Amino acid sequence: MAMQWTFKRADSRGFTLIELMVVVVIVSILMAIAIPSYKNSIRKSRRTDAKTALLDLAGREERYNSTNGSYTSAAGFLGYAALPSVVGGGYYTINVTNVVAGTATTVASFTITATPVAGSDQAKDTVCGAFTLTSTGVQSVSGTATDCW
Repeated sequence: MAMQWTFKRADSRGFTLIELMVVVVIVSILMAIAIPSYKNSIRKSRRTDAKTALLDLAGREERYNSTNGSYTSAAGFLGYAALPSVVGGGYYTINVTNVVAGTATTVASFTITATPVAGSDQAKDTVCGAFTLTSTGVQSVSGTATDCW
C-alpha cells in the first residue's frame, strides 16, 4: 500500500498585505481631509482673539477721548506698555495706525489694526488676514472673505 503524505494547514491568523494596504489608504484619505479642516478651525478661533483685542483698544480710545477731547496713539494712555502690542496668545499684533486730531474742518478719528504675526500659523490665514476697526465702527479685513467679523 502506498503511503499518502498529507499536510495539515494551520489556521492563518493576522492580516494580509492587501488588507493592511487598504487600511493605510483609508487612513491617509481621512487624514488628508481632517488635518486642513482642523487647522482652519484653529485659525478661525484665533481670529476671535484679534477681534476682542481690537474692540478693547477701541473702547480705551473712546474712554480717553471722553476725558481728553481727542484720540491718542500713545500706548501709556491706553494702558499698554508699547504699541504695537502682541495679543491673542502671540498670533496677532495690534496697533493704532492712524489718529486724526479734530479741528474746525475735520472730525477726530482713529484706525486700529490687528495684524497676524509673521512666521506664525496665523500669517497663513488668507481668508481674513489683518483686521481693521475705525472710530466710526467700520470693520474690515485684508483677506478675501467678507464675513470675518
